[in-house]
Amino acid sequence: MMETDVCIVGAGPVGLFAVFELGLLRLKAHVMDTLPVVGGQLAEIYPRKPIYDIPGYPSILAGDLVDRLMEQIAPFHPSFGLGQKVRGLEAVEGGRWLVSSENGDQVLAGAVVIAGGLGCFEPRKPDLVGLEALEGRGVTYMIRDPQAFRGRKVVLAGGGDSALDWTLQLVDVAEELTLVHRSSAFRGAPESAARVQALADSGRLRLLTSTSLLSLQANGDGWLEAVLVQTQGQETLSLVADDLIPLYGLTPQLGPIADWGLALDASAIQVNTETYQTSVPGIFAIGDINTYPGKLKLILSGFHEAALMAHGAYRYIHGGAKPSFKYTTVTGVKGL
Repeated sequence: MMETDVCIVGAGPVGLFAVFELGLLRLKAHVMDTLPVVGGQLAEIYPRKPIYDIPGYPSILAGDLVDRLMEQIAPFHPSFGLGQKVRGLEAVEGGRWLVSSENGDQVLAGAVVIAGGLGCFEPRKPDLVGLEALEGRGVTYMIRDPQAFRGRKVVLAGGGDSALDWTLQLVDVAEELTLVHRSSAFRGAPESAARVQALADSGRLRLLTSTSLLSLQANGDGWLEAVLVQTQGQETLSLVADDLIPLYGLTPQLGPIADWGLALDASAIQVNTETYQTSVPGIFAIGDINTYPGKLKLILSGFHEAALMAHGAYRYIHGGAKPSFKYTTVTGVKGL
């Protein structure tokens, strides 16, 4: 078990900025997330899409914003528990909270901040008979370690930034790489689409557009052996495959948070906008997962909420005492 001042559930941009605001008040943070990387949707779904409403940046790529946030919070040395879904939340002695994950990790924290965006993200799965039987046996939805696919026959499916970016990363890793997209045009960054097309033209990968997944074939041991696809011309192809990675994006689910006894409104967490505390003292919620009159689901708004939350969390942890607050133009940024 590890101990920290504040446990942040959600490593998206708002959760990362919360580390900074808490750090300014000398509060150490541990950040947990279901996804295997920091950045939330920005990293997993559209890392190469530009964002236009971040102060000081007329335009910044989503992935670059995540990098800047990580650079900003580095002086405060946050710890991370990634690739694990938070399951349990239990009140313990002294007003503290015990947070537990599905793999058995436990974090004892003075306060908990839910910054889970729209909740726990689950992969959008293709509608294929027998898909679940092959999950973990050749079918996976997230790439945690690209080197795990070295020397293997890999089929990627999708047409967004995630599919394009992972195609570009795996082309030099996999023995054979195929990208299947049900449309003739990609939704991702044009530059990435052009690079993928150039690799296909040079024979370094197989690109099948206007093609849909049809069915899966397992070998005698119950592992994936082939992926059957169908073109719009109704031609059926069998692709020998060790791995199928459908990258159709993520769908938000409130998940275990729904059972934590918090006041909810249409699957969003109600908060007091003075501190962004929920109906349960010591538990705060910021970002898209909360709701209040006038709520705007913007990263910018989440940053504002993080600042006020940090002061509320400080007062909760320190028995109502207000923090000594000075502008960073005066104090600078002092690491923990």
